Amino acid sequence: MAETLGKNGLEDVPQDVRFPAEEEKILAYWDHIDAFQTSLKTSREEGRPEFTFYDGPPFATGMPHYGHILAGTIKDCITRYWHMNGFHVERKWGWDTHGLPVEYEIDQKLGIKSRDDVLKMTVAKYNAECRSVVMRYASEWKRVVRRLARWIDMENDYKTLDPTFMETVWWVCKQMFDKDLIYRGYKVMPYSTACSTPLSNFEAGQNYKDVSDPECVVSLPIIGSEPPASMLAWTTTPWTLPSNLALCVHPTMEYAYVEDVKTSAVYVLAVPRLVQLYKKESEYKVLKTVKGQELRGLKYEPLFNFFVERKGDVGFRVLCDEYVTADSGTGIVHQAPAFGEDDYRVCLKEGVIFKGEHVPCPVDADGRFTEEVSDFQGQHVKEADKAILASLKASGRLVKSGAIKHSYPFCWRSDTPLIYKAVPSWFVKVETLKEKLLANNDKTYWVPDFVKEKRFHNWLAGARDWAISRNRFWGTPIPIWHSEDWEEVICVGSVDELEQLSGVRVNDLHKDSIDHITIPSKMGKGELRRVEEVFDCWFESGSMPYAQCHYPFENKEKFEKTFPADFIAEGLDQTRGWFYTLMVIGTALFDKPAFKNVIVNGLVLAEDGKKMSKRLKNYPDPELVINSHGADALRMYLINSPVVRGEELRFKEQGVKDVVRDVFLPWYNAYRFLIQVVRRLQSEEGVTVQGSGTGYIQSDNTMDQWIQAAAAGLLQFVQKEMQAYRLYTVVPRLLRFMEDLTNWYVKMNRKRLKGGAGVEEATVSIRVLLQVLLTLVRSMAPFTPMFCELLYMNLRNLLPESERKDSVHYLDFPQANLEAVNERMELKVRRMQVLIEKGRIARDKRGISLRTPIRAVTVICPNTELLQDIEDLKGYVLEELNVRSLSTTTEEGDMVTRSAAPDNTILGRRLGKAFKEVSAKIKTLTNAELMEYERKGQLDVCGSVLSGDDLKITRSFNGDTETVQAESYDEVLALFDVGLDESLRQEGAAREIVSRVQQMRKKAGLLPEDLIEVFYESSDESFLSILANHMDTIKSAIRVELLPRGRMPGYLQPLVILQSEEDVNGMKISLTITRACLHVSQQAADVSQGVSIEALQSAVMSLQLASAKKSMTSGAIQVAVDGKQVELQAGKHVWASRHVASYILLARRSLEWGRIILSQLRLQATQRALTAPTGPGVA
Repeated sequence: MAETLGKNGLEDVPQDVRFPAEEEKILAYWDHIDAFQTSLKTSREEGRPEFTFYDGPPFATGMPHYGHILAGTIKDCITRYWHMNGFHVERKWGWDTHGLPVEYEIDQKLGIKSRDDVLKMTVAKYNAECRSVVMRYASEWKRVVRRLARWIDMENDYKTLDPTFMETVWWVCKQMFDKDLIYRGYKVMPYSTACSTPLSNFEAGQNYKDVSDPECVVSLPIIGSEPPASMLAWTTTPWTLPSNLALCVHPTMEYAYVEDVKTSAVYVLAVPRLVQLYKKESEYKVLKTVKGQELRGLKYEPLFNFFVERKGDVGFRVLCDEYVTADSGTGIVHQAPAFGEDDYRVCLKEGVIFKGEHVPCPVDADGRFTEEVSDFQGQHVKEADKAILASLKASGRLVKSGAIKHSYPFCWRSDTPLIYKAVPSWFVKVETLKEKLLANNDKTYWVPDFVKEKRFHNWLAGARDWAISRNRFWGTPIPIWHSEDWEEVICVGSVDELEQLSGVRVNDLHKDSIDHITIPSKMGKGELRRVEEVFDCWFESGSMPYAQCHYPFENKEKFEKTFPADFIAEGLDQTRGWFYTLMVIGTALFDKPAFKNVIVNGLVLAEDGKKMSKRLKNYPDPELVINSHGADALRMYLINSPVVRGEELRFKEQGVKDVVRDVFLPWYNAYRFLIQVVRRLQSEEGVTVQGSGTGYIQSDNTMDQWIQAAAAGLLQFVQKEMQAYRLYTVVPRLLRFMEDLTNWYVKMNRKRLKGGAGVEEATVSIRVLLQVLLTLVRSMAPFTPMFCELLYMNLRNLLPESERKDSVHYLDFPQANLEAVNERMELKVRRMQVLIEKGRIARDKRGISLRTPIRAVTVICPNTELLQDIEDLKGYVLEELNVRSLSTTTEEGDMVTRSAAPDNTILGRRLGKAFKEVSAKIKTLTNAELMEYERKGQLDVCGSVLSGDDLKITRSFNGDTETVQAESYDEVLALFDVGLDESLRQEGAAREIVSRVQQMRKKAGLLPEDLIEVFYESSDESFLSILANHMDTIKSAIRVELLPRGRMPGYLQPLVILQSEEDVNGMKISLTITRACLHVSQQAADVSQGVSIEALQSAVMSLQLASAKKSMTSGAIQVAVDGKQVELQAGKHVWASRHVASYILLARRSLEWGRIILSQLRLQATQRALTAPTGPGVA
């Protein structure tokens, strides 16, 4: 932040700014005033109503990525907004510290391959290792979250490993257990062999990949078949074949007995699936066809004999079920009930397996074959595929083998292929809650709504019981104790209850701290022992609304008052994750959704459309992007993208850079310009500007009325849309207003703001700009908090003391000033803007710079109100388009021809099959017919009545297009006279010369108040002609006359700031700018006391103009040279260029003094014979 202060403590604003560095200063300032906690304290003390926000806990075992940054930004924008709207918004950070991510990291670190490895090192030591890494990157997270300006309490956070958190999770479990919503079952589950644990169905759906797997067709000879025939089964998991217990066919599908022409073997497979084995019909002969039901009960020879002894009497037969499809394979599905959900269901239904029995499952916890399958014992199932296929080939049972590319689920943590495996697990009875879940989902509001109505609704409608247990070690233990025969089962809901039941008091609830605790049986069954499993970490994160505040053991009243949460937000991937678990647990406990409103963001992908990958290094480091362009720019880029509508975003660093260029720099420059004109008004006119954050500023100026109306309309829109959590509409509207402010209001009022229309007009326009900028800063504060703070810290100095706050984030969100609301004015200016934009397009098409004036523009339109609006704002159009005249008319004559095109979306939907004929006819409608349509508002086309926006009408120009550029839009045809003569070209060149001088000033880093002299050197006659004809234009723009280089006195050489060789429309010019200074005349010798003129000139030049101004208030200036004090009289001994004279005149506000100096200048201009050098600025 700048340090140079003016009146009222107003700071200078530097031209060059590095936003990341300014953000660091803002963050340091917030730390100094403890801004976030101070805002919370204030809102709490004011007794504001609560706005409840839940933050899903991330793992601290990895660094934050763009997905975290996006979700965090959305959460910060919304919570800041509601705080500024009069609510107390607690924001508490949480950490997910249990589960597979932590355990997997320890397994990799210690080389742990199996469950037995953990037991050998002891669970206590293993958990200690886990505890040591759970907060590994916590400091990095805190650094990034702070750098992003996200206000959330990370000091008083919650961790899922906290005993208080874990105790509430126990309480949640007991409530559900007591409601008979938790049970122990034996089900086929997605299973991670790398992590040795089952996963829930929604976890299994998180990481599908396209992979190549083996596929094979095997033969299973039908016992007693004549002629001998074999059933053909197809699978992509050969490792399940040793566990085959049955085959399944569709009861109504047609199956064929076919003879293989090449081998003479007879096979049975589904008729629609003959293509699985044969490419041509000539390769087989159909012997007969049967329905699947006719195959039911056939016995076949097993592929392997591993389970013949156990299941030979009930297994190895053909079963029927309608889940079999003709989409792939042979239409005959091999059944391995331990490794397939449908296999288990069908075999249980058909009596191949029985409820409660140990289903043949020859795979251990680590995914390796057990001794039950002795031929492949010890091999990992996925690695055993080759050996199994080789064995089948050797036995003559392998009919066909190959590879298939398909989508397959991978473990979301270890990134290894999942298998499906029958395991004992603890489940929540989600299926019994289904109707309540759907009803509670209807009570919630989602952005975007399709996620609620389609994706989430469908997931709930098809939800299955939720497996909440994991066969792991580092997690919250499931608090269920049981007798050896499972006839006595109790669920413990608190530490106190455990102590009452066991007599043991614990401080830590982890597995190694409680597994030794037993509970005496009340049924005489000895000691009850805890089940081995721990909770799935999703159960913990779904319990966070209650566990973060240790409900119901503490904060009971506060929680019940603020539940459900007003707002949550996460990514689309949480539809089956956190959103789901919140909904299930909230419904199970209270029959309520856990949240009211949710924003669902899409996925952030790499620029190439692929998933961001550390390994591929296909995305820029977030912290490098922040340090290069600023966190606010990154925030704005993310929330102004399709990703806030639940769509994908391909992240491009250039997009962040564009935000700086297109948003922050124009905004900053408008703010900088305001400070400059305020300080100019204070220093030159003695007028102190004081604004207000509220109220309507009365003004006769159209643009003042418009920008205040636009600001009021903006606030009405933002309030409405933010109430609906639609960031994707709010941010674009805010940016559009910023465009109106910076590129329209400021640009079109620049001269007026700088005093060109007088002090009173300047004061009014400055107050309007100040108030609108303050409105924009306050309304953008939730979205770009640091940039807004940067501007507010200086702008607040222009407010009354009573309205100033230490931070913009302590202010209320601005409310629309109803007095300023003026939709008619907004429309009026919008019409002008469109015309100007079309004029710029017309110039671009003809290659005519805006600096070159064009002769005229004619606006043709039947809408008289629109034409009057253009006439009312004619002056702005003329100036902005640099056009000499503008005329409007409703008379088209023969200049205009209309053509039409159908609105395909509207008409296609409404007309259906008739659209094709109507569409063709529309394109042939005549100008007269289209005029009739405009006049009556409707037209019959091929029997269909068209009206409103059914047609898109375009106007074209029939006249001479060589010198006229026509632009058509809405009901307007604008004709721009683009024929240029020499006078127009010269005026354009003069403006280009002004531009080059201004560019030199900018390059030299000069401020508007810095005074200069400008000298040229050129022999180009065209250039000299332009100076002769347009010197007044140039002088009024750069505030000094261009002089030949030969008239620059030698003593100005040290004051040269910049010299530049320029090519202006082919004219070669050398421009030199110097600092302005005072000049000593030869008459000073009369009072010099022997000091040379050269020494006096050096002494005068060494004075700062501001100092000289102060000294000359008495009409004289004192200089000390060689110990002598010499007094020089203004206008006699010392004089100035016109530029400096004006400067001193304004400073002293003395007409007499100004006349003295200007008189002296005129005198010296006529006395060419004087020996004193000719002064710069003298014509």
